Amino acid sequence: MSELPPSPEATPATPGGPTAERPHTGHGFGRVLVAVYGLLALAATGRSILQISEYYDRAPVPYLLSAVAAVIYIVATVGLARGDRASVRVATIALTVELLGVLVVGAVSTFRPAAFPDKTVWSHFGQGYGFVPLVLPLVGLWWIRRTARATAAADESGESDASDASGASGASGGGAAPSA
Repeated sequence: MSELPPSPEATPATPGGPTAERPHTGHGFGRVLVAVYGLLALAATGRSILQISEYYDRAPVPYLLSAVAAVIYIVATVGLARGDRASVRVATIALTVELLGVLVVGAVSTFRPAAFPDKTVWSHFGQGYGFVPLVLPLVGLWWIRRTARATAAADESGESDASDASGASGASGGGAAPSA
């Protein structure tokens, strides 16, 4: 029988380093977060397409805001799922814009209901979606921060492991063994 090649999880992060996978926003709890964002992206996209194509004359601003929310959810989903440094930065910006949008649109739709004659994803702080649009960016930003800390810790331990390995190989490089 032939042996399978090692999985990406089992390959060393650095040459001579540990065989642990680097922390990633799309792994573990991040998979649930990506799935919820994907579902919200699908719901917001469908809602905005229907609202813009059928009822645009009734309330154009709220319907366009639903489309903006859909785009932000798609960007956040992809950024969190990819998990590389640039994607996480883009996702962080998307989540921050989402949070600000939910807070601003939620406040305006609550205190000046005439400005939003029809509901959007973000109106009344996401009430129509069980307040998920209000809570989700907070959870997403927390997750990004948590995985960033874990990545920094992994990088730090990888650097110390690499320097330990190079120091050990230099000490045993054919010279006299240290006396005990």
